[in-house]
Amino acid sequence: QVQLVESGGGLVQAGGSLRLSCAASGSTFWWNPMVWFRQAPGKEREFVAGIRESASNTRYADAVKGRFTISRDNAKNTVYLQMNSLKPEDTADYYCGLSRLRSTIIPTSPTSYDYWGRGTQVTVSS
Repeated sequence: QVQLVESGGGLVQAGGSLRLSCAASGSTFWWNPMVWFRQAPGKEREFVAGIRESASNTRYADAVKGRFTISRDNAKNTVYLQMNSLKPEDTADYYCGLSRLRSTIIPTSPTSYDYWGRGTQVTVSS
């Protein structure tokens, strides 16, 4: 049984930083894309960042490029999202996702991911 557990969300002022973590259990995921999506109230879930087996295989949404960094610790089966220069528009619930398939790409559609955590809330005040 695969489980994903997010942590690290909270309330921060604009310009501040947060680091989200997603711990995966139940299998090994070295070659499977792991991603972060976010969903604001009344909006669809949107892709934020994704990573394959190493930091050389990452993908970011244009809205977060240069501010967010995704990384993973394969020994710990954990993926991280370092969020800097946060803006009020980054306010959302952030979800970690995992594909059960190995892939040479990092899809940006939520339907490409089979496992999800329950999310962690990020609120950025202006």
